Amino acid sequence: MTIRLGTMQDWPLNVMRLVDHAEREHGENEVVSAWADGSLTRTNWGEITAKARKMAQALEAAGIGKGDRVATLAMNHERHLISWYGTIGMGGVLHTINPRLFPEQLAYIANHAEDRVLLYDAAFKPLVDAMKPAWKTIEKYVVYDPPADWEGDEGFEDWIAAQDGDYQWVDADERDPIGLCYTSGTTGNPKGVIYEHRSMVLHALAEIQPDCFNLSERSCALPIVPMFHANAWGLPWAAPLTGCKLVLSADYSAPRMVDLFTNEKVTHSAGVPTIWVDMIAHIEKTGANLGALETVTIGGSAAPRAMIKWFRARGIDVGHAWGMTELSPIGSLAGKPAGWDEMSEEEQLDYTARQGRVPFGIEMRIVGDDGEILPRDGKSSGNLQVRGAWVVDRYFKADEPATDEDGWFDTGDVACLHPDGSMQITDRSKDVIKSGGEWISSIELENAAVGIDGVHEAASIGIFHPKWDERPLLVCVREPGSEITAEEVIAGLDGQVAKWWLPDAVEFVDELPHTATGKLSKKTLREQFKDYRFEGVEEMVGRD
Repeated sequence: MTIRLGTMQDWPLNVMRLVDHAEREHGENEVVSAWADGSLTRTNWGEITAKARKMAQALEAAGIGKGDRVATLAMNHERHLISWYGTIGMGGVLHTINPRLFPEQLAYIANHAEDRVLLYDAAFKPLVDAMKPAWKTIEKYVVYDPPADWEGDEGFEDWIAAQDGDYQWVDADERDPIGLCYTSGTTGNPKGVIYEHRSMVLHALAEIQPDCFNLSERSCALPIVPMFHANAWGLPWAAPLTGCKLVLSADYSAPRMVDLFTNEKVTHSAGVPTIWVDMIAHIEKTGANLGALETVTIGGSAAPRAMIKWFRARGIDVGHAWGMTELSPIGSLAGKPAGWDEMSEEEQLDYTARQGRVPFGIEMRIVGDDGEILPRDGKSSGNLQVRGAWVVDRYFKADEPATDEDGWFDTGDVACLHPDGSMQITDRSKDVIKSGGEWISSIELENAAVGIDGVHEAASIGIFHPKWDERPLLVCVREPGSEITAEEVIAGLDGQVAKWWLPDAVEFVDELPHTATGKLSKKTLREQFKDYRFEGVEEMVGRD
């Protein structure tokens, strides 16, 4: 006779369990929407989940089935959040579309995804009307926020009101697809990344940890990250897991953000450096404050040291994050290491300026151009590769895997790993400046420049040099009222970076180009300065 020692229940990792949990255990906790027209609405996790059931019914009534793609073209608000769970709850795949993409890209991704439904904000009606002839597979259009005098597609609330909400989520394997997001960080056509139930639940569990976003039911989170970009850094999945208050805003202007931080008692927020640059400038000018804010997570591009210092001076913890659409998106976050309290102020700043450490679920290594695995010594710099529970394996409809035979995904970033386990991005592989056979980190040069009084924003690119191959050009935006000169910028950099890293020239512009996700567009900048030549470089050829 065989004696069984016992078993555990098979409890699939299904994202619908996140809102079921929020409804059951935290149903009265608020979800606040700050709409583009300046209005504010309040709902809660119980109502969000109930409306998601109605939306699932409405999709089925429209003939949408398991695996069909349902697209959104919208900013952050409660109805967009309902759509995430309503789509997935009936077995659909949520496709968040970035409205800032070019028309050719918008046509390509919707057709490639074979979207059948599009839900959109009224503000995007001109864009939607222009794109309708190019979208070949979309059968139904629903507008989230039709004004009183609206003439056009059916309104969201009217659409779901016909349903009774008596609905059971569709059974799903934990490896079934739930989401689709196209990455803008590739050459050629955008590539689609498919997310799964299992991967996203594991990502959410990692994200709420103290050394990640540090969320609990007592938290109030305001992501200054669009829901159409890399899952809004995972916060719409992590928030219901804890039941925390969630504040969603369609307007990222500094005055609106500061009002929300203060009035809603926001404790946790996340956004790219450009968002925080504007916020800091507004606060310095007006004397406003950030209310109850405890923690900010900065990612998308490297956080300048001066920015980290500004927050710390106000008692606000800074978490420096790194990730990609292909990583759902979290790859690393900067929690405090052992011995943090014994570190000096400068040591703490040095650590926070790195991109953090990997949470459980991610593995990381750096590899040389010859394929050799490089040591984690804080000095060796190489191609950053990752693998893990929420890392892409194969792009949507791709014939070949996106990884090597051992499952490693090449991120396209150049980094070094420190002995304490922290990771530091030194550049994108295509943005590194190669001068005389040595590498100059454009990121470190830019961050040092932004710390100089009078410099609002900076970007560095490599410009052809007949002797050194490339030399850095620093392109800066002055702070309002500043008359800082190129010579003063270079003097300010002296001592912060190696002398041979100092730019050969500094040019000033009114604004720098950014991508659809708010990152500096080095590609556009290189095109803008493609004919640029350093003064007198021809005379240097052949000189020592």
